[in-house]
Amino acid sequence: MEITALGYIGIKSSQAEQWGRMATELLGMQRVDRAASVQAYRMDDRKQRLIVDGSGDGGLAVMGWEVGDGAALARLAGRLDDNGVKVARGSQALADERHVTELICFQDPAGNTIEVFWGAAVASDPFRPGRPISGFRTGPLGMGHVVLNVEDVEPLLRFYRDLLGFQVSDFGLTPYKLYFFHVNGRHHSFAMVGSGRRTLHHFMVELGSLDDVGQGYDLAQLDDGRVAYTLGRHTNDHMTSFYVNTPSGFFIEYGWGGRLIDPATWQPHETFDGPSLWGHERLYLPDEQRKRMRDMRLSAAARGVRVPDPRVPPLNCAWLDAVIAQE
Repeated sequence: MEITALGYIGIKSSQAEQWGRMATELLGMQRVDRAASVQAYRMDDRKQRLIVDGSGDGGLAVMGWEVGDGAALARLAGRLDDNGVKVARGSQALADERHVTELICFQDPAGNTIEVFWGAAVASDPFRPGRPISGFRTGPLGMGHVVLNVEDVEPLLRFYRDLLGFQVSDFGLTPYKLYFFHVNGRHHSFAMVGSGRRTLHHFMVELGSLDDVGQGYDLAQLDDGRVAYTLGRHTNDHMTSFYVNTPSGFFIEYGWGGRLIDPATWQPHETFDGPSLWGHERLYLPDEQRKRMRDMRLSAAARGVRVPDPRVPPLNCAWLDAVIAQE
């Protein structure tokens, strides 16, 4: 696959002041000076990772995916063009704005704008977080992950898997189709939910310490209505996280301890447990839907589903070892 990581995300929101406070004081990002209508935020040595365009309120504006060099970019552009996808070369002005060497632009079958680039610029000054945190887990793993609500999974599955080269990590088929994809060692950098809607569901940033997440959780609870999902742990990628409501109507997942996989040996598979082992109470859902999600977690608990700890040797209990081996 040419694509190696999620490089940046752009959103459109006129709520600049609210985004600024949340991104720096809660998430711990560093604000970067930009034009009056655009805010940019750093998470590491890159010049920007999150871009907030104040010219409208369209939610997700762009996903920026990274490739290794110009040759990889040309190969991908050629394959897209051969398959009828309209590809435009990004102008030098756009490349400068994104702080990259070169990029191409196109849309997926649902109309989401994608930019693929190489040669991201590195800042000359060190990252200075907006609040005391150990830092974000980025590097070769990229910015984090992004999850879309989609109307129809099938055309997007063919596009992201067969054309862009994303690899399926795991998937669920009931009560709706849900696919997770990896492009590096992060369990998933992209996912889509066949919810019948077309919106950004959330993007995730991963912290270097569980305490960063816990302290962020305390801060989020001070802001009435900020917490969307309570603290919990996901079944498939093992992330311990909580979710916040953003000024733009989607969520941000704030997590630690995500699972690393080996893309060369990983086998895609269907999952049957719910999305979370514990926690992640969805505070925004009606009571009946919250109960359904809660019952799935309680079922996993009743069956002894756990995330295996590689530091702990087998317990010499045939039943429990068998349960762990199936995870």
